[in-house]
Amino acid sequence: MEQFTGRVWVLGNDIDTDIIIPTEYLALKTIEDMKQYGFSPLRPELAGQIRPGDVIVAGKNFGCGSSREQAPEVVKALGIRCVIAKSFARIFFRNAINNGLLLIEQPDLYDHVKEGDTITVTVNEHVEHQGKTYPIASLPDNLVEIIEAGGLVKAMRHRNGLEA
Repeated sequence: MEQFTGRVWVLGNDIDTDIIIPTEYLALKTIEDMKQYGFSPLRPELAGQIRPGDVIVAGKNFGCGSSREQAPEVVKALGIRCVIAKSFARIFFRNAINNGLLLIEQPDLYDHVKEGDTITVTVNEHVEHQGKTYPIASLPDNLVEIIEAGGLVKAMRHRNGLEA
């Protein structure tokens, strides 16, 4: 089972897609152009501080609001390894999986973790934080395949022998 360790960024409840990537930046040509504005209404400095492999831990209803594929794409482009939240908006959850971004629902971690802490995730098993283990549900194999491939299109291309 895949395991990784990451530095934590803590966000609150109801982080909507307008916070993840504000509407005015959707006109930019690429996700690379957009990513510097990620989370800017909430914390303008955050996008510049995130490093590859970092993890977001959030409260309830992460990704609520407008259904826009750019929201999980920006999170992924910033180098976030996964988002762990008490709950996710369903359409954001599916958009994230389709873009190869790992999302984990865990009801208790948010109440115990602090920004800058380090956590270790064992995918489909648990999260470890300061010696305590927080269980996580297993994602179905088909969703794991999509995430591991880097997104739905890449997974289907691989499955159909169009990509190695």
